[in-house]
Amino acid sequence: MSEMICVGVISGAFSVQGEVRLKSFTADAMAIADYAPLSTEDGSREFDVVITRSISNGLAARLSGVVTKEDADALKGTKLFAPRDRLPELSEDEFYHTDLIGLEVRDTGGTVLGKVKSVQNNGADDMLEVHGPGLKNTVLLLFTRASVPTVDLASGRIIVDPPEGLFE
Repeated sequence: MSEMICVGVISGAFSVQGEVRLKSFTADAMAIADYAPLSTEDGSREFDVVITRSISNGLAARLSGVVTKEDADALKGTKLFAPRDRLPELSEDEFYHTDLIGLEVRDTGGTVLGKVKSVQNNGADDMLEVHGPGLKNTVLLLFTRASVPTVDLASGRIIVDPPEGLFE
């Protein structure tokens, strides 16, 4: 079976007819339905997805087998996954967040700064959350070509050129 990628999460019920509030993690939010059926993390359930409309902070959707508000409420917090081979191929300078998490982070001089703990989005840009030895807290680094000139997935590392003092 191909690697499973988290493409969204159910954030609760939307209507008394069993619609759910759905947060999509795909580049085009509505495209989440294109990767269905989506499964739970443990693979115990699969859902066909029909997007009914855009709503504040997400989408309203119908999931197969979810017919009541109680069904939808019971799924709150459930992450939805699609096989990686159903997702589109990316261009050379695009990356799935899941591919960046865990990569070793080095500065342009080769010093190991830590590892990518997560990828955050502030609404405008992606930011890498880096944690490593000698850091009291995680560091957020803007994920731009200027700050991250090299991403080498094959070697499992990225090279960063952080602003002065960021990793001190």
